Amino acid sequence: MGQTPENSFRPGATARVELTVTDSDTAQAVGSGDVPVLGTPRLLALAEAATVAATATGLPPGMTTVGTRVELDHRAATPVGRTVAALARLSEVDGRRLVFEVVVFEAGTTVAQGRIERALVDRHRFVERAFDRTPAPRVGDDPTGERTVSG
Repeated sequence: MGQTPENSFRPGATARVELTVTDSDTAQAVGSGDVPVLGTPRLLALAEAATVAATATGLPPGMTTVGTRVELDHRAATPVGRTVAALARLSEVDGRRLVFEVVVFEAGTTVAQGRIERALVDRHRFVERAFDRTPAPRVGDDPTGERTVSG
């Protein structure tokens, strides 16, 4: 019996990625605040990169993972010039659903921690479906009737 996408991964896979914070990583630069420290969106991207790295070598041909859920507590500020490391550990596999525990730290301090869920998908089919959908409404055409602000 061959390996199926659903049994490609087992809990315990890990990966670590690092980032030295630059001006382009700050909350000011990414639009998530007005302080010159690592912005939460950039921190999340680093944590997600660690989850991607943890699955990279085990992916069956034609498959990829996509983010589906995030719970992240950003606990400490990191100034420009400091290096943070994100460590992702695959903690749960439920069919195509992969759950990671993620910790981001800098010099012994926990900067952030949380859980990131990813789904194992067929890359070609996923991209095809994304482009087959009806185009999104234009800016200002929010289906909830709320006013939209573009950055």
